[in-house]
Amino acid sequence: MDKQGGREKAFVTDIKALRERARRHIKEGAVTQTYAGNVETACKVLNEALATEIVCVLRYKRHYFMAKGIHAGPVKAEFLEHAAEEQRHADRIAERIVQLGGAPNLSPEGLLSRSHSEYVEGTTLLDMITEDLVAERIAIDSYRDIAGYFADFDTTTCRMIEDIQASEEEHADDLAELIEGLPRSEAV
Repeated sequence: MDKQGGREKAFVTDIKALRERARRHIKEGAVTQTYAGNVETACKVLNEALATEIVCVLRYKRHYFMAKGIHAGPVKAEFLEHAAEEQRHADRIAERIVQLGGAPNLSPEGLLSRSHSEYVEGTTLLDMITEDLVAERIAIDSYRDIAGYFADFDTTTCRMIEDIQASEEEHADDLAELIEGLPRSEAV
């Protein structure tokens, strides 16, 4: 029973038509006839997200190798963990682009112009953590917008982006805690 009319809503689908549609345009893979989005635009948006993740991987890796000082140990470990997670995000996005019939743009040429985040190296431990936190905050808002874009026509991509966004929120919390944990002399 539903709450509105007191009657249970029946699930009815034309199985024969569903089966026939699935056999048409079979080479298009996951993009069925009922996909309501523009595949070209979807792949462009996802390639921007892919570039964002790649830039984040590169920045975290640099910070991992460049972090120095008595307090660098746990920070380096966090940088390395985040780099690996950002790489997994990039892989998921690239796989989805291929599922939609597109090609992941992994070219280094124009990478920064496609990325929503920046590549700022930072010189001190605090600078590095701060730049990574800024990048995570950019990714969080960017992915919120991207999920909203896909919400009405591509629930698979929407859920993937929301999952990645949740991970970025965890990264931001981790980085904020690292800043709080630095001694005053390094955090000022």
